Parts: sequence; C-alpha cells; structure tokens
Amino acid sequence: MIRSSLLAWHFLTIIPLGKSSELPPASRELASSMQWYPAVGLVIGGILCAGDAVFGMVLTPDVTALLVLCVLVVLTGGLHQDGLADTIDGLGKRGSPAERLAVMKDGSIGALGATGLILVLGLRFAGILHLPSPERTGLLLCMPVIGKWAMVVSTFGSSHARAGGGLASGFLNDIRLRDVLWATVWAGVFVWAILGWQAGGLLLGLGAVTARGMVYVCSRVFGGMTGDVLGAINEITEILFLFAAPLILMLVVF
Repeated sequence: MIRSSLLAWHFLTIIPLGKSSELPPASRELASSMQWYPAVGLVIGGILCAGDAVFGMVLTPDVTALLVLCVLVVLTGGLHQDGLADTIDGLGKRGSPAERLAVMKDGSIGALGATGLILVLGLRFAGILHLPSPERTGLLLCMPVIGKWAMVVSTFGSSHARAGGGLASGFLNDIRLRDVLWATVWAGVFVWAILGWQAGGLLLGLGAVTARGMVYVCSRVFGGMTGDVLGAINEITEILFLFAAPLILMLVVF
C-alpha cells in the first residue's frame, strides 16, 4: 500500500518522497497506484491553497493567480501540459492514426500544439483568478482531485494506440475495476466532504463524461490511448471544473 501510494506520488509530482522511485515498478504496480491518484491530487490542491493564501497576502489577485498556476506546473513537472500539446498536434495532423502518433512522439512541439497550450494556460489562469471567494479554497483543493480521478476513469477498458506500447502501457494493460472503484471512493469522499454531495456528484459526473468522451474521440482518431492523451484529459477536465464548479455551486445553493 505504501509503495503503491509513493508510485502515484512520484509519477504525478517532481517532489522526491521515500525510496520507491529507486526500484523499477512492475506493470501491475503502476496500474494499482492509480487508486491513489485522487489522494495525490488532494495534496497538490493543498499546496495550491497554501500558495494562494501566502501570495494573496502581499500580491494582487492577478499576480496571485499566475503564481498559483506556476506552482501547479512546476509541482507536476509540466507532464500534463506536455501531453496536451502533443495531443493537440496529433489531432491537428491530417493522415492515418500512425502518422498522427508519429507527430505526437516527435519531441518538438508544433505551432498548433504551442497555440493550444498557450490558450489552455490562459484559460487556467482566468479560471483561477475568477474563482468565487467563499468557495475558492475548496475549489482549488478539489480541482486536482477531479483531474487525477478522470485519468483513472479514462484508463479503464482502454487500449494502447501503439502496438509496441509506451509510457501508459502499464496503466492501460493492468488496471482493474477495483483500482477504479477505490479511486472513485477517494474522489467521492474528498469532493463531497468539501463541496457537498449535490455539487460533488454533479462535478464527478461532469469529469467522468469529459474523460470518457475524450477516450472515445482519441480512440477513433489515434486507434487507442497514449500517455499524452491521459495528460490532455487531466488538463481539459480540470479547466472545465474551474469554469463549471462555480456555476454548479450557484445552482445547488439556489
């Protein structure tokens, strides 16, 4: 259990913790670690809240929001942003799934991917900046929980687009229903405790629909899933959360 949670932490953040990263994990261990993704997301959200509180004491709201965004990108090593940019490049490429995957595997970022990444970061900034004050802390806490949980939901039942596999092979090949159920339990408990069962249920539903919708589209376009697509799912889900959560909370209250 400890090793599994540490694997999740090391995969999703750049902060070293324990010694599990020194031992190469088996494929099943990687898949099992996904049940801890929402818990890691909660810790990431806590760090964002701490940064938001500290920055907000001395800086303007716009600078504070920008620094919170920087903390998020640095803390996660830009992993999901890289995946999003590669996915956008692949979606923008005309050709067969193999040709699209070749573009995604290329280490350089294309014009479309760079433009999409800039726009997505701008949306993140705007979403963080305009979070309503009463619920701001709770929403910053829950945003990474939903995003990381969406990755787990999108992995189950999916296949890798590349015949030779890739970074996401261990997750896609060996994830089990119990891993998804445990991740869902964690996400549900965290989000419902912070935002209430009505808003929490609606936001979890939105996250699941977003994740599975992207799985459907990318499976048709690329012939399956990749690690880049998982990163893109995290990004899109979290951005939708930033804009949808305040509206859902308003509807629940009224």
